[in-house]
Amino acid sequence: MSTAIRPALVADAPRIARVYVDSWNLGFGGLMPPAVFDDARVARWARDLAVGRWWVAELDGTIAGFAGICPSRDPVDPRLGELDTIAVDPPYWRTGVGTSLMHTALEALAADYPEAILWTLANDPQGQRFYESTGWHPDGHSRADGHQISYRLSFR
Repeated sequence: MSTAIRPALVADAPRIARVYVDSWNLGFGGLMPPAVFDDARVARWARDLAVGRWWVAELDGTIAGFAGICPSRDPVDPRLGELDTIAVDPPYWRTGVGTSLMHTALEALAADYPEAILWTLANDPQGQRFYESTGWHPDGHSRADGHQISYRLSFR
């Protein structure tokens, strides 16, 4: 199976919402309250997809994951890009889908920004290992009373 990366469409919102909820609940179970798949979540994703830069990974016509970037929101800095979200449907974990999505997001970030940031849970070693394996480095900052930590990546 080969992974095809394409820009996400607003019409992808129901599947993206499902991937988000399933990956959140399995990946963060016990760390965070469960996410719920409902019409409100689908509508939120439709709004986000309409205004952001998002990609989906497809395998045999099925959306297996997605990623998106934006200007940094924390800290607000137009010269700093942000990996907004990256999520892979659990059946596709450790198949290269996440890495393919990350490479696409990093290419876009590098084209637009000298540096990028992402925020992740402080107690999520699996996610942290993935970010570090794709070049990100913890920068020592935290928020949400230390529950989230940031990683940075310089492109210049």
